Amino acid sequence: MESGVGGRETVEGAVRRDHWLAVGALALILVITVLWWALALWPVPVAGEAPAWLLRTRAVCFGTSSTGLPDGYGWLTLVGQPVLLLGMLYVLWGDAVLAGLRALALLRAGRVALAGATTVSIAALAAAGARVASAARPEPPAASSAASPLEPPRLDRPAPALELVDQRGDHLTLARFRGRPVLLTFAYAHCETVCPLVVHDVLRARELAGNAMPVAVIVTLDPWRDTPARLAAIAERWRLPADGFVASGDTGAVAATLDRWDIARARDLRTGEVTHATLVYLIARNGRVAYAVSGSMGAAALADLLRRL
Repeated sequence: MESGVGGRETVEGAVRRDHWLAVGALALILVITVLWWALALWPVPVAGEAPAWLLRTRAVCFGTSSTGLPDGYGWLTLVGQPVLLLGMLYVLWGDAVLAGLRALALLRAGRVALAGATTVSIAALAAAGARVASAARPEPPAASSAASPLEPPRLDRPAPALELVDQRGDHLTLARFRGRPVLLTFAYAHCETVCPLVVHDVLRARELAGNAMPVAVIVTLDPWRDTPARLAAIAERWRLPADGFVASGDTGAVAATLDRWDIARARDLRTGEVTHATLVYLIARNGRVAYAVSGSMGAAALADLLRRL
């Protein structure tokens, strides 16, 4: 008889532990969701001042729209991930979660915890709504000019030759874009440090420039791996717009192009990684180089220079 009572207590204790584990899993999902949304939406300084790791992480995880908010894929991730996790929890532990919440509501400390979680959730949703609303408002016109405290000298020199192949298999030259400003930079697909940030800033500057209608051209620094056959996949990975091009060719042609544009680089023969300068050239509508600036200059400053072309 005693063993029966003890066995029942053991089973009840196991059930209670199962309830608390389920509630703990629910709490963990809520915490992860809040942190995930904070990573995507927390306001940061302009691109040239924000931490590089944060911009790179946001661009990779959530993409970036013209407002600085996540793109469509990013919103799908932000909404879909917690929904998926909650769905899995419900399928695996649905009854245990409900029983655990009911048990928690019977305790004073539990009621305080539930009220606190509800308050934090409502505050987080309100902050996210405010962030989206503020990003949707147009920036004041003076903001872009203030982002470039040190204006680089205007060069007005002939553009070196550039004859490569783009992601559509078409012959790419700068003459093709005569009459429109061009943002020209250099990166490669396997780069996981500075290249994603430079590409992000160039594309963002293109959006911020508004009526300037610039073209973005990215020349690979790694023609051994970024072959013409892979350019379409690279363009999709970098989310290049219709007026965005990634260019490559045979190794000799790319090397000659990089030399003509004064792009210092060194390739590690063991790993294939490329150490390189981060340069962005701004080419005026007449096809002449107007500015040569650092890739770390930031999207807002690049956009300001574009509007001056």
